[in-house]
Amino acid sequence: MSVSPSSSAQAARENVARQLRDLRKNAGLTVTELASECGWHHAKTSRIENARTPPSPTDIRLWCRATGAVDQVPDLIAASQYAESLYREWRRRVRTGLAKLQDSYVELYRSTELLRMYSPVLVPGLLQTEGYAKALLSMNARFLEVPDDGAEAAAARLERSQVIHEPGHRYVFVIEEAVLSYRLGDADAMAAQLGYLLTVGALPQVSFGIIPAGTHKRALWPQETFDVHDDTLVSVELLSAEVNVTQPSEIALYVRAFEKLRSMAVYGADARALIVKAIEALH
Repeated sequence: MSVSPSSSAQAARENVARQLRDLRKNAGLTVTELASECGWHHAKTSRIENARTPPSPTDIRLWCRATGAVDQVPDLIAASQYAESLYREWRRRVRTGLAKLQDSYVELYRSTELLRMYSPVLVPGLLQTEGYAKALLSMNARFLEVPDDGAEAAAARLERSQVIHEPGHRYVFVIEEAVLSYRLGDADAMAAQLGYLLTVGALPQVSFGIIPAGTHKRALWPQETFDVHDDTLVSVELLSAEVNVTQPSEIALYVRAFEKLRSMAVYGADARALIVKAIEALH
């Protein structure tokens, strides 16, 4: 099974590109003629029509003016901005620091009744303690070469995580056992993080599963980190960007993958035993 998390974004971009190409053809303009009307090189027209370069709002206004379709400007700008929202580059979003990024997720979490989260390498953000989050976010800031506001971002992440205690939501977390061994921060910070997993896993609104490292005959190989918000949105974390998947067929594929991963996990006492073993290994 192959999951292509960027295809929703690409499909949305291609839809905008197709509409712009149709406007040019219906106006009887060649690629070169449209470029001349808009005041740019003809290669830019080709890049836009082939969905290789996203058009800016100004590009769309000029395009529609040249093709006599000014009335379509608002809809095309909205469609283009939606397409770009499906693929959001981390460096662009955190250029002034990571703290504001944490707040941007609160309303999404609050509007989600069932949140399913899978992580192969990190403790899910909603379950992170301050020391663990600070170490992770500071490391991310250094890697992305943006201002290191790890302490402020960690505090914002903890504030955001309070949503887990609000009524009306259910959470299903699945991690790989390796997550318990990847140390972030010093031993005390990691011990505090693992200890918190023992506590939060007992909350009635939370299901917390761990896929043991020695699992034989896996039903599915480890996947990228992803969240499923009800059955309407999948958010996938890549190295360079966050991809938001909205196509129903792709969402169904991620739900199917999550269920397979969930079926391999252990819960309750068995999960707690793995966490305790990881805590003991710190000393």
